[in-house]
Amino acid sequence: MQFDEARLLKSAANGDSAAFSTLMEAHERRMFAVALRMCGNHEDAQDCLQEAMLRVYRALASFKGQSSFSTWVYRVTMNTCLDELRRRKMRKTTSLDGLLDSGWSPAEELDTPEHNAIRSEQRRTIERAIAALPEDMRAAIVLRDIQGFSYDDIAGMLDTNVGTIKSRISRGREKLRETLMQQAELFDRHSV
Repeated sequence: MQFDEARLLKSAANGDSAAFSTLMEAHERRMFAVALRMCGNHEDAQDCLQEAMLRVYRALASFKGQSSFSTWVYRVTMNTCLDELRRRKMRKTTSLDGLLDSGWSPAEELDTPEHNAIRSEQRRTIERAIAALPEDMRAAIVLRDIQGFSYDDIAGMLDTNVGTIKSRISRGREKLRETLMQQAELFDRHSV
């Protein structure tokens, strides 16, 4: 769908709810994917998505175009998720089961029950390892390795410099590697 984003932004900032809806429809799916991977479950991700959209709506008039609209929207989404994670820090979450429901799946599946069980356990192990990362590393890893954003885009979304992002990703990947090496037998089985 082609649309004039600048015109829609202006209309939405002036209170045009249809223009705002059109803008959000263009970004909602990726916003939800970011929220799901940060929060770990559909309910919290949906809450964060709704809160992020509300924040975007409230701040739309202050958007100055210093970054692309999509970068700004994902920054708002990420900040909303980080705020939620800080709020629930006392009740630590170690599962990202929602990833499976979101379509995160291996490139190729074999039909044997044993293979499916191994792949399922591998995914759960990876999800737990990602969930156990500190928030700043988790955010950088999710945005780079799962969502595929560039370092520059991530720096804009997280309001930090590219060097810091690269460092967080490097340290996060190393922590993931260390965690997953403790369960290397799970990933060595049958070369799955």
